[in-house]
Amino acid sequence: MSLPVTVAAPFKHTRKEKLQKSEFIFYLTIDRKWMSRDQANQLLEKAKAAGMVEVADGWVRPLLDLSAITVPVGFKPDSRIFESDEASQVLMGRIASARGVPPAEVVAEVNRVIRDGFDGNLRLPAAAAIVAKRNNIRFDDLRESLTVEVLRKKDS
Repeated sequence: MSLPVTVAAPFKHTRKEKLQKSEFIFYLTIDRKWMSRDQANQLLEKAKAAGMVEVADGWVRPLLDLSAITVPVGFKPDSRIFESDEASQVLMGRIASARGVPPAEVVAEVNRVIRDGFDGNLRLPAAAAIVAKRNNIRFDDLRESLTVEVLRKKDS
């Protein structure tokens, strides 16, 4: 779950609705010293592919519901954000493909389930499973990985 928090952090900290790509990279690399420039670009590409941000004309705009994401004090992303996609991200991509909608629309729906249905007290993998179930999308192959994601410590 640290990928959405890492992506949201620059926007929440600067209190801006969009950032220049260079500002986004600067925040991750120089301001916070969380990663190298190459890693920051890789993170941006991963976030774009997951439907978390839109990158156009040198600007980065979040597609996540920033109000539903809390950046904990002292937060620092770990190296797992660069590992292969989490099961919840795979499932949200699967939902988007099956419905023929942009990934950002699925991310927004998952965030609504978390916020409106559970007052923010539901983990992202569980919410993605609810949305998949509502849309009759099978995810038996991801069930074990989703369970592991749900049981991970909240701050990781």
